[in-house]
Order: sequence, then structure tokens, then C-alpha cells
Amino acid sequence: MDRVALRGLKARGYHGVFPKEREEGQTFIVDLVLGLDTRPAAADDDLAKTVHYGMVAEEVVAVVQGDAVDLIETLAERIAQACLKHQEVQEVEVCVHKPDAPITVPFDDVTVTITRSRA
Repeated sequence: MDRVALRGLKARGYHGVFPKEREEGQTFIVDLVLGLDTRPAAADDDLAKTVHYGMVAEEVVAVVQGDAVDLIETLAERIAQACLKHQEVQEVEVCVHKPDAPITVPFDDVTVTITRSRA
């Protein structure tokens, strides 16, 4: 399986379990690895035969900016399901970063990474 990766997609969302997170929001960063067969697109040099990663990026940002959830695990699942709606995508790895998580000790990042594929 071939891979198309999008790294560092940024969007403001209002996800979290604390009221301050829901009221003020914060930046979330998303990394994606889409698993698909790129051979048909490459053979014909045809965008219609592969995933349009620009559209995927816009859809992922819309999910992050959309309905608030408590957990970034839930957010990652919603992003994965949006990616799998693209017929060409057979598998997706989603990593959601929450660099401004409300943690009381110094840290660089909090992430949740999931992998989902077509059933």
C-alpha cells in the first residue's frame, strides 16, 4: 500500500473536558498518513484516480473546528472516519496533537495516534 502524508494541519477547536478549553479553545495539530494504491493515478497522471489531499486537509480542519468533544481520542476517530469516506483511502493513521493541554507540569506535546481501515 502506498502512503500520502499530511503533516502539521493546524486548526482552532474547542475540545476538552474543562470549561476553559470549551470557552477559549486552543490550537490542535493533525498529522495524517493515508494508505491507498497510487498506481492508477500515476499510470494516467489523473487526480481523479487518487485522493485529493487538499480536499482532505480542508475536511480535517472542518472536523477540528466543528462540534466540540471531550476527548482527543474522539476527535481522532472523527477525523479518521472523514478520511475513510474517500473511496481511494483504504487505511488512515491519524495523530492529533494538543500542545496546549491543561497539564500542570512542563511538557512539549500530548498526542493520540490511531489507525483505522475499511471494514
